[in-house]
Amino acid sequence: MPRATTGLVHRKRRSKVLKDAKGFRGARKNLYRTAKDARRRALQNSYIHRRAKKRDFRTLWIVRINAAARLCGISYSRLIAGMGAAGIQIDRKMLADIAVTDMGAFKAIVGKVKGAAA
Repeated sequence: MPRATTGLVHRKRRSKVLKDAKGFRGARKNLYRTAKDARRRALQNSYIHRRAKKRDFRTLWIVRINAAARLCGISYSRLIAGMGAAGIQIDRKMLADIAVTDMGAFKAIVGKVKGAAA
């Protein structure tokens, strides 16, 4: 009886890994063993960075809000605390977008916050 090998399965697995490693530099794109390691590392990093992206964007929004708030004569922390006291419920993403695109509306929000604080 002839020896059964996993020819098709082996080839499919190998070609799937090499397809994922397309665009990598050097041996990582065409040698199976190194491509396998590079692919594993790439998948690991993409998982990590999907979570880090959320932190990075929140930091960016806070920086933008702080810059716009200081132009209006108030600090970021006082603005956020004042928004809570005034009952204004706008998340940081929307607030940063307002600060960048519509400074008049942002100044109106800051005015309400200052009115509630006074």
